[in-house]
Amino acid sequence: MSSSAAPLIGITTSYQEGEQRLSHAYIQAIEQAGGIPMIIPMLASANAMQQVASRLDGLIISGGPAVMEGLVGDLPDGLSEPAPERVHADRWILGLMWEQRKPVLGICYGMQLLNAWTGGTIYGDVELQRQHTHPHSHHRGATTHAISVAPNSTLAQLLSSDSFSVNTRHFQAVASLGDGFRISARSPDGVIEAIEHVNGIAWGVQFHPERMGNTMQPLFR
Repeated sequence: MSSSAAPLIGITTSYQEGEQRLSHAYIQAIEQAGGIPMIIPMLASANAMQQVASRLDGLIISGGPAVMEGLVGDLPDGLSEPAPERVHADRWILGLMWEQRKPVLGICYGMQLLNAWTGGTIYGDVELQRQHTHPHSHHRGATTHAISVAPNSTLAQLLSSDSFSVNTRHFQAVASLGDGFRISARSPDGVIEAIEHVNGIAWGVQFHPERMGNTMQPLFR
């Protein structure tokens, strides 16, 4: 990328009924932050996927269904397993970006995938499996909740604050951290809401910053 070019940011998608699907909010968030969004195609050719990764300056792993790797307990009704096509494509592009040490932001499912990919575990239903956990899904009446940001984290530096109100849209949550990850935010009931890797290129948030307007624009910038 030249010094004057906007960064090219890849975004993964869901896969349903033979179609790749993505909320337009991700596109808007990246464009507003000065980046050029690029939807990652689910390719069959390793050479083609390598060429896609080589052109990217960063990657967002978007929200999605359940993460099955490192799963602790059962999934709740209403939370589906991911399509094999998505699992394969997400792991493929993530591995290539990791090898090239390019930044990756995981959102909701994306954060859980990052954690499981590095050996961590994921609650199938955090509300049922972890004591004193409040509802974290809008399907169970949750709306927003506060998070406390670790003062020395990258998240705190980016957002210039140690507390925020965020949206609440998940059943699953991180149970144990993957190798190299540390906690950068928690909700009041102790659920892990953000993580960051010691390699300085990977971050994850459990909430959906693309739905939060200007408050979370620094994450995308």
